[in-house]
Amino acid sequence: MDTVVLKFGGSSVADNIKLNIVAEKIKEFYKENKKIVVVVSAQGDTTDKLIKEAMSLSSMPNERELDVLLSCGEQITIAKLSILLNRMEMKAISLTGWQAGIYTNNTNQDAIIENIDTTRIENELNNNNIVIVAGFQGINKKLDITTLGRGGSDTTAMAIAAKIKATACYIFSDVDGVYSADPKKTKVAKKIDNISYSEMIEIADEGAKVLHNRCVEVGQKFNVPIIAKSTFLNNSGTIINNTSKDKIEESSVKSIVKNDNLKFVNLKPNNQLSIDRLNRIYDILIKNELNIENVFKCSNEEQSIYFTMSKTKFNKLSLILEEKYKNFDISCLDITKISVIGNGIMSNNKVLNKILKFITENKLNVLNIQISEVKISILFKEIIPDDLFDQLHKMVIK
Repeated sequence: MDTVVLKFGGSSVADNIKLNIVAEKIKEFYKENKKIVVVVSAQGDTTDKLIKEAMSLSSMPNERELDVLLSCGEQITIAKLSILLNRMEMKAISLTGWQAGIYTNNTNQDAIIENIDTTRIENELNNNNIVIVAGFQGINKKLDITTLGRGGSDTTAMAIAAKIKATACYIFSDVDGVYSADPKKTKVAKKIDNISYSEMIEIADEGAKVLHNRCVEVGQKFNVPIIAKSTFLNNSGTIINNTSKDKIEESSVKSIVKNDNLKFVNLKPNNQLSIDRLNRIYDILIKNELNIENVFKCSNEEQSIYFTMSKTKFNKLSLILEEKYKNFDISCLDITKISVIGNGIMSNNKVLNKILKFITENKLNVLNIQISEVKISILFKEIIPDDLFDQLHKMVIK
C-alpha cells in the first residue's frame, strides 16, 4: 500500500469552510486506499497575530518562550481537522511535533530537524489512522519546543515523507503550482509543469514563498517527488523531481524572483577598527543568526562594513549595536534583489545581455551582479517598481 504525505498551508485551513474542503481533498486519497500523513500549518494569519501579541509585551521576546507560543497555532489546526475527519467516518489522530517524534537542534525560531522517530506515526498508520501532524515544530534534547522558521511546515512534511519512504509529498496551497513569478504580484507569470530540485531550491532561496527551501533540499537528498498543487482547484500542479522533459543540456529561464524585503546596511566606527575586531563583529552577527549576505567591503582603508540582510532582522541588529557597539554609525537603504533562474543560465549569453539592456535602458543603479550555473542575481540600490519587474519578466521568459 502506497503512503503519501499531504501538506496544507495556512490559507488552505484558514476557517471551518476551508477545513471541509481540505477534508474532501484528503478523502480523495483515502478512497484510493493509501496510507496518509497530513501536515498542517496554523490557520490563516494566526502565527502573525501571535507574534504581534508577543511583541506588544516585549520588543525582543525570549525566543524559547516565543516558540512555545507560536507552536499553539498548528496544534489548533490538527485537533480541528482530526475532529472533522472522524465525524466524516475517516479514522484520524492528531500528533504534535513531539508526539510525532520530530527532534531538532537547540536553535529557536529557525531550528533544523536532526531526526524523526517515526514509531508513533507508523503504528498509527498500521492501525488505519490518517495521521495529522503539526507542522513547523519539534523538540530539542532538553525537550523544549522549537520551531522551524516561516514556511517550516513544508520541511516537516518532506522530512516525514523521506523517513517513512512515502511515494510522494503533496504541498497544497492557494496557488496551483510553481510559477515563473509570483502570480499574486504580476499578471505575466506562467505556470511551470515540471522543474528540477536545483532550480526550485534557487527559487525558494531567493524569497519565493511557494515552497520552503529546506523542504526541497530534503526532497532532493532522498529523491522524494514533490507535487505542488492548489487546495481549491483540480489543476495538475507542478512536479519537482530529478527528471525533466526538456533537452539534455538546457539553458532556458524557468523563473524570475523579486525580493523587496532587504536592506543594504553600512556600519561605520567612530574610531580606528582592526581587521581582528571586524572579524569578531561578523562572528557576533552570525551567532545571533542575522543571516547577513553580500559583504562588499572590509578593510583598514575603508573602515566600514557593508552587507545585505532581511528587513525582518534589522530591529535585532539595531538592538545588538545599541548594546555592544554604541561607537558605530549605522545607515541603510531599502533595496531590491531580482534573481533570474534556470539550469545552464551561465552559458546563455542572451539572457545576461537582456538583463544588462534592461538595466541600461531604465537607468537603474546596480550594487552587484552575481552569476552561477543556475542563477543570475542583481542587487539594485533602490526598490524596483512592479511594472519594471513585469518588463524584465517579458524580456527573459518566453
